[in-house]
Amino acid sequence: MTTTRPTSAPVSAPPAAPRRVDLRAPLQGLGFFVLGLALLALVYAGAAALRPDLPSLGVIATTLVGLLRDPWYNRGPNDQGILNLLMSSLTRVFSGFALGALVAIPLGVVMGSIPGVRRVLDPVVQLLRPVSPLAWFPIGLTLFKSAEPATVFIIFITALWPTVINTAFGVSGVPQDFKNVARVFRFTPGQYVFRVLMPYALPHIVTGLRISFGIAWMVIVAAEMLSGKSGIGFYVWDAWNALNLANVVCAILIIGVTGFLFDRLFNLLEKKVSYV
Repeated sequence: MTTTRPTSAPVSAPPAAPRRVDLRAPLQGLGFFVLGLALLALVYAGAAALRPDLPSLGVIATTLVGLLRDPWYNRGPNDQGILNLLMSSLTRVFSGFALGALVAIPLGVVMGSIPGVRRVLDPVVQLLRPVSPLAWFPIGLTLFKSAEPATVFIIFITALWPTVINTAFGVSGVPQDFKNVARVFRFTPGQYVFRVLMPYALPHIVTGLRISFGIAWMVIVAAEMLSGKSGIGFYVWDAWNALNLANVVCAILIIGVTGFLFDRLFNLLEKKVSYV
C-alpha cells in the first residue's frame, strides 16, 4: 500500500518592508544653512547698530519685497526691474563663459596630452592667470570699440584659466593601464579621446568650469560698474550714487543667492560625472 505525502503549500516570501527615505542628511544640511544665515543676519544687525548709516534688517526686508513685487518691468535702459537687470548680467556671463569653455577645454586637452605643448604653454598660462580680469577691459575696448563686447571679453578671459588648468591636470593623470587597454583594442585617436581620456578627465573639467563660473559671476559686477551698462553691477553702482544703501544690500543678496544656486547646480553635475 503506497502512501502519498501531503504536498506542502509554497511558502511565500514575507512582504518587503517599504523603503524608507533617509532625510537626516538633507535636514541637517538645511539646518546648518539656516543657522549660517541667522549668524550672518546677527552680525549685520550688530554692525547696523554700531553704524546708523547702514540700513536695518527691517528696511532691507521692506526694500527687497518692493523690488520683487514687480521684478520684470522695463521702462527704458535706465529703469528696469531687478530680475531684468539680473538676466542682462547672466546673459553676458554665459556668453563669455561659453566662449571661454570652447577654447579652454580643447587647449587643456592638448596641454595635458602632449608634454612638449604643456612645457611651452604652461608659463604663458601662469603669467596671464594672476592678472586681474578688469585689467583686460581697456584691451577689450580697443579691440571691439564698445563696452558690451568688451564686458563679454573680460568674462571670456576670466573663464579660461581655471578650466585650462583643471582640464590639463585631469588629462595628464590618465592611468597607464587605461592607455594600455586603448592600445590593445587599437583605438583610433578619436576613440581614445572620447572613450578613455574625456570620461576620465570629465570630473576635473567640471570642477574647472565651476571655478570659472564663480569667478566670472564675481567679475561681472565690477565690469558692469566700469561699462555703465544695464545689469546687476550697474544697479549697485547707480544705487550707491543715489545713496540708497538698502538697494545696494538687496542687490548683494540677490547676487549671492544667484551665485549660490549655480554653484549647487555645478556641484550636482560634479557628483553625476564623478567616477569615485
